[in-house]
Amino acid sequence: MRAAARRLTRRLGRRGALLTLKGTIVTLFGFGQLAEPAQDTRGLRLLLSLRPLEVWGWAWVAAGVTALVCAWLPPRRDWPGFLAVWAITAPWSMSYLMAWWPLEDHPRGWAGALIFGAFGAVCLVAIGWDEPPVRTELPRES
Repeated sequence: MRAAARRLTRRLGRRGALLTLKGTIVTLFGFGQLAEPAQDTRGLRLLLSLRPLEVWGWAWVAAGVTALVCAWLPPRRDWPGFLAVWAITAPWSMSYLMAWWPLEDHPRGWAGALIFGAFGAVCLVAIGWDEPPVRTELPRES
């Protein structure tokens, strides 16, 4: 069991692990919007003027699934997954930011803007990371 987990971890790598975590969170957030939409939509009014929340929920799911699939691609070919996560968080961040200022519609919009912005920005940072070289373990001496 431990050897299988080690092989899986090695196959996935750090970039893949990050994409798996981000993809899972993004997918579940999207399903959450579909199952029980957000009650307080003050920060989302700009987005909701473009498309209903259900469409945005499915967009989150699509971005999450893209990240999960790309997690298994070789390093440097996994970039669409990182971009998908950033692409879905950026409009939410901007909508919350605009609701806070200049629209002054949501006094805590700055917090949502920072949370969604930072969550997506991690992907923009990680997209440039190289996968560390695989360590070869030396045989243990008895």
